Amino acid sequence: MQDMEQIYKEYFEIVHKYLFCLTRNSHISEELTQETFYRAMKKIDTYRGECKISVWLCQIAKNLWYDYCRKNKKIANEDEILEISSEDATEEQVIAKEEKILLYQKMQKLDKEVREVIYLRIAGELSFKEIGIILNKTENWARVTFYRGKNRLKEVD
Repeated sequence: MQDMEQIYKEYFEIVHKYLFCLTRNSHISEELTQETFYRAMKKIDTYRGECKISVWLCQIAKNLWYDYCRKNKKIANEDEILEISSEDATEEQVIAKEEKILLYQKMQKLDKEVREVIYLRIAGELSFKEIGIILNKTENWARVTFYRGKNRLKEVD
């Protein structure tokens, strides 16, 4: 078993991006990411190795997001604007960031589950089986949802 510092370094970005996709708020996603790793550290002895650590961490993150929504009785504001820091960035980096922002904006127009599947597949680089485990669905459901979501993204303006 890896130590928590190594797990944090290796999986921080995946968990943070996943939570950002859910929350659409950088501050909330940062807080929930920290809480995810805190809870994982407290419960590392319960990890049985039946799935990848990234899947286990995303399950914790998803549950924390649901708890947050229940406690705050709201979901992140859809009108929040992502800021691009272009200091010390090349033109290509700025363009790539803008394209990524446009993709995320398009993804926000999709159903929540479709967004989660697409994000986990692309940014999290998880298999359809792992996505199914995280979302408590079948591997085939994840595969079909991803395919349909990809097609819907092409249609979204």
